[in-house]
Amino acid sequence: MTVTTAPPRPKPDPARGTAPKEPGFGARYALVLVALVWAAHLMAVIGLLAGNAQSDIAIHFRTTDIAWFTLSSALVGTFVTPFVVKAAGVYGKKRVMVVITGIGLVGDVIAATATGYGTLILGRAVAGVFIPAGALAYALTRDVFPRHLVGPASGLLGGSVGLVAVGGPFLSAWLIDDFGFRGALWFMVVATAFSLVAMTLFVPESPVREERTPVDWAGGLLLGGGLTAAVYGLGEGSDWGWTSGRTFAFVGGGLLALVAFVVVEGRVAHPMFPLSLLSRRPVWTTLLATSLAAGTAYTVGTVLYLLALMPGVPGFSDGLGFSATKNAVINVPSSVLVLVVAVTTGALARRIDARRLLSCGSLLFAIAFALTAQFHHSATHLMLVGIVGALGLGMIVAVVPILVIEAVSPQEQALGNGAQSMMQGIVQAVVLQVTFVVMARDGAVHHDVLFYRDAGFTNAFWVISGVALLAAGAALLIPRRTGLDEVDAGQAEPEEDRLPAES
Repeated sequence: MTVTTAPPRPKPDPARGTAPKEPGFGARYALVLVALVWAAHLMAVIGLLAGNAQSDIAIHFRTTDIAWFTLSSALVGTFVTPFVVKAAGVYGKKRVMVVITGIGLVGDVIAATATGYGTLILGRAVAGVFIPAGALAYALTRDVFPRHLVGPASGLLGGSVGLVAVGGPFLSAWLIDDFGFRGALWFMVVATAFSLVAMTLFVPESPVREERTPVDWAGGLLLGGGLTAAVYGLGEGSDWGWTSGRTFAFVGGGLLALVAFVVVEGRVAHPMFPLSLLSRRPVWTTLLATSLAAGTAYTVGTVLYLLALMPGVPGFSDGLGFSATKNAVINVPSSVLVLVVAVTTGALARRIDARRLLSCGSLLFAIAFALTAQFHHSATHLMLVGIVGALGLGMIVAVVPILVIEAVSPQEQALGNGAQSMMQGIVQAVVLQVTFVVMARDGAVHHDVLFYRDAGFTNAFWVISGVALLAAGAALLIPRRTGLDEVDAGQAEPEEDRLPAES
């Protein structure tokens, strides 16, 4: 195994009393960052397009199973993630990202050209193979940027979700209004093709590799299959009934598979996810805190979307009835602020304990949605509390990948990001289902549609605030450790400045 070690940071010049100025991104690293940002958030854009297109798709194909349009790719992505992460560590993160992006492109083309609903679902399922690319993009950041750029790059990579929030709704409205659902499907093709080209041309391969060992198929199948079954059961629980046999079968079966995974991993010579890694306090506390914080942060948009866009029907619905365009305009200030705060937080993480930044961001997020529980009845309310939430969200999305970098070695980076991504997905599924159950208790059915009342939205925001508060506390459980500038990061130092590689 070959590992390239980055040199120490530049030392202060005693004659001047200042450290040598470190170069910025430059054109080369800017192109790398653009390619990674696109790959990291492509699924968010596709998810937004899919969510807005699904009603037209249901009408066109005359189907009542529209949930599978989004669920099929999510389940495939969950299942393949352990295998993708393992392959990335052994064969190279960029190489594996190129492969899964190519497979995702094939799936997008199948979906865009589908003449039947079954073929459309097949295409979306194949495209789900691309989902782990986000975790690999964060892992690559550690390997392809110089040490002094790892923090800012991670912050910008996470914070660029603000760009998705700003432009995504406008893009979605334009495509669907002017070109129908086919326009949205073909845009997915173009966007994935651009990601494939950008990854191939601009992103260097990581120099970090794991030792090539036999694939732990049993562990991967138990982990991927168990998580997939549990996520599917949670997703369908509100329709099946939380006490139904099917819900218990999928959720219970998934949990049993995860228990079996722990047993298997303790016995095989080369486990898929080594228990020695997951049992280390710096690792499991980081996974717990970041998953609670990010999982909650990425869940709240669904509730806000329902509040803003559902019509107001006296006696049935307390939605605000905004148009998609008006809602997008309301969110522009907070979306821009997320990006600014994330970039700033990424730079501050070189000097301030990242644990404190995560705790502070989660606390701000908790305060924001405690306020939202009381003030969510007008565009002004949502804009003002959104600014407070943006401060917390920007800190969270920036510091999550930094904390994972600080918790694991370069050889464990793909495993660390993969584990964090899977745990975050579980938190999102659980929190989302809890909020829907809470809202449904105060809901009302009108013309066979479930509408939500003000009390339901209020209680949902309190749930989100409470989980964010748990994340703020969990961040304090992470033990103090080496800061970002002292970890073994920044493999992409200029060639003339590198130390000799160790074989």
